[in-house]
Parts: sequence; structure tokens; C-alpha cells
Amino acid sequence: MKAIKGIPIVSPLRFYTNARRILENPLPFHHENFEELGDTYQLDLGFGRKIIFTRDSALAEYVLQKNQKNYKKSDIQTKEVAKYLGHGLLTSEGELWKQQRKLIQPTFHKKQLEGILYKIKSAIIAELDKIQTGKPTDILPVFNDLAFQTVVKSLFSSAIGQKEINRLQNTTDSAQQMLAKELRQPYLNWYFKLSGKIERHLEKTEEARAILKNVIRERKQSSEKQGDLLDMLLDSRYEDGTTITESQLIDEILVLFTAGYETSSNALTFTCELLAQNNQAQQKIVEEVKEAKKICGDDLMQLYINCPYTRKVIKESLRLYPPAYFLDRVNIEDDEFQGKTFPAGTNILFSLFEIHRHKDHWIAPDSFNPDRFDESRTSNYYPFGAGPRKCIGNNFAIYEMVIAIAELITKYKLSITEEEIQIRPLITLKPKKAFITFTTR
Repeated sequence: MKAIKGIPIVSPLRFYTNARRILENPLPFHHENFEELGDTYQLDLGFGRKIIFTRDSALAEYVLQKNQKNYKKSDIQTKEVAKYLGHGLLTSEGELWKQQRKLIQPTFHKKQLEGILYKIKSAIIAELDKIQTGKPTDILPVFNDLAFQTVVKSLFSSAIGQKEINRLQNTTDSAQQMLAKELRQPYLNWYFKLSGKIERHLEKTEEARAILKNVIRERKQSSEKQGDLLDMLLDSRYEDGTTITESQLIDEILVLFTAGYETSSNALTFTCELLAQNNQAQQKIVEEVKEAKKICGDDLMQLYINCPYTRKVIKESLRLYPPAYFLDRVNIEDDEFQGKTFPAGTNILFSLFEIHRHKDHWIAPDSFNPDRFDESRTSNYYPFGAGPRKCIGNNFAIYEMVIAIAELITKYKLSITEEEIQIRPLITLKPKKAFITFTTR
């Protein structure tokens, strides 16, 4: 790809001399480039490969919404991620994506999700009861298990055993770590292939697919309905009346499984770290949830509606620590935006982490302030993407988080162990050394 006139370039030398810290955490490297060069720059990887990095929110809105038909996902998702997860909603393009989106969208309608909320709550309560009080606890494993059990209950009810759950979790985590290495060390891809590292991870993925295949076949043979997402997907019909194939269903479940577990776990951990630093916010949630439960009893949808401050806390957490912290697109035809011409095939990576902390869009952008949000605030905010490809499970994720935070904060008081929240950016933005002390209220 040729350099684009008017956009500063970061040289291959600068990239490769920073390779070690980019592997560990690429965000400081990109932040330095943005601060020095402006909101958009080109990273020259050498050998004719260039990538546009941007924190320009107006460009994001243009690409993701206003002119979205001229943009598709890059090979990172449609090929690299897809080799581990298959071609589900997250990794598919064109007619396949349109067909699958139309099929699956009704499954995530609020009315459909309402019945699943009780499965979510039971899984959450069971995991929260395991928390040990009075000593610093690394909460990422706690929320890994909680989010994993939640997505398992939502997808499969109780149709899968703990042994299989552990194998699926291990596969999900190891594939993400391998993919992060492939993307951040493209100069070592020859070694990853020749050493068999990629092949071993792909074999693990096949084991995960075999587990899901058994679950699906057992459910098809059963006459009993579970009212979970698997039932809804099996009952879904294309416009011609046909049902989803087994292979495609496995692809969709792998995507839902991975995205639902990974992002929720990370988001809940960051939210609790932020709350542990802010006793006032914790107390506001306690008072709000107790009052809401007086009004709505066991009605979880009404609980969600009556907890606006809790939702603001979650929105602010997703602003500061968006699990999907980068988003990529490639233009199909030549395009122009604000005087800059993008030739067809330009690879553009949007840093949602930077957009969410941009001083032009947010007052005191690095501070935790839930009150900056109201119900209508959507500008310069992309925790679930935007446009037609906005995450299909965004409502599911927020419901889950509201229930989890409501149950957690009314049960325990949180205090922080580490002064500074640390991050570990892989394919998603993961917490690091997230130690919190729980005290029973």
C-alpha cells in the first residue's frame, strides 16, 4: 500500500525497535505516536505493508455508520480470528454475515432475553458465594468463572459438564494468546508455523468444536425445551424456511461463547476495580438496588430499568476500559474524508481506548465519573462498535453486568489492594494484578 498524502508516517525502524514492549502492551507506543503526530498516522511495517491508526472519532463515525457499505472487516478478523473461531457473525462478511445477522438478531431481542435473565442470576449468585472475604483476592479468575458459567447457562442451560467447560475455557484463553503473538510479531509467523505452534492451537479448537457438536446433537435428540439460546438458535429459520446447518451453528456458538465470556469477564473486573477505589459509588449502588428491589421484587427486567446509576457506572467502566479496544475496517472502493484520499484496500485501525479518553471529547478523560453519562449519551463512545455491525449481544452484556454488580455490591464491600489499575492488552483488553479485598456488608 502506498503512503497516503497528508498522514504522518511511523517508520519500520521505530516499530521494530519497540517490538518488545509492543508485544507486552502496544497502547503506550500508539499513544506516544498520537500525541506527537496527531489523531491519525500510518505505521509502516516494511515490505509494502502500511496500517492507518486513528483516534479520530469523526472518521470512526463516517466509516462505521455514514459510509459503512464501503467498508468491511480486515483479514485480521475474517481470516486470522476466523481460523480459531470459524465464520460466525464476528468473523463473517458479505452475504453470509447478512444472512446470519437476520437469522440471529431476534434471539437477542429484549423479550427473548427476559427469560434467560433468571439463568444468569442463578449462575452469578452461585459464583459470588464462593468469594473469600478478608484477604486480597485476584478477581479476574473470579469473574472468569462467573462470566463463563453465565454464558454456559445462557447458551446450554445445564447440558455441559465442568470438565468440558474447563476445556472450552482453556481453548479460548490459549487461542487468544497465540493470536496476539501472531498479530504483534508478524516477522515471526514463519517460526510459529514451522514450530507447529499454530497447528497445536488449531487442534485445540477442533476439540472445542467436537464438544459443541455433542451438545447440539444431544439437544436435537431431546424433546425437552430448555429455553436457552441454543433452543432459540435451533428454532430459528431462514427466509426460505430452512434451519441453520450444524457446522454454521457451531461457528456461531463459538463466537457467542468466546465474545460473551471474555468481554464480560474483563468488563466486570475493571468495573469492580473502579468501584473499589470509590466508596461513594458503591454506596449509591447499594441504596439504588435496595430501593429497586422494594419496587420490582424478583422482576429482573424492572430491576434493570430501576437502576440507572448502576448502568452509568458500567458505561463509564466501558469507556475507560473497553474490552474491544481496537476496531478495524478496510475500504472496498477509494474513499475521501476531510481532504484525505484512502485508496481501496486501506487498512484502518480505530483505537477505541484513545477515542474514549480523548481530551477534546471528555472532561477529565482519565477520571472515573459515572455522572458524565445520561441515557442519550452515545457520541464518541464505541464499547460495542457502531452501525449495522454493532455487537449483537450488547443488551445481553449490559443486563448481565447490571445483575452481577447489583448482587455483588449489596453483598460485599470492596477495597482496593493495588493503587493503579493495570492492563494486559491481548485480543481483548484484559486486567492485570486485579487484587481486591471483599468484606461482607
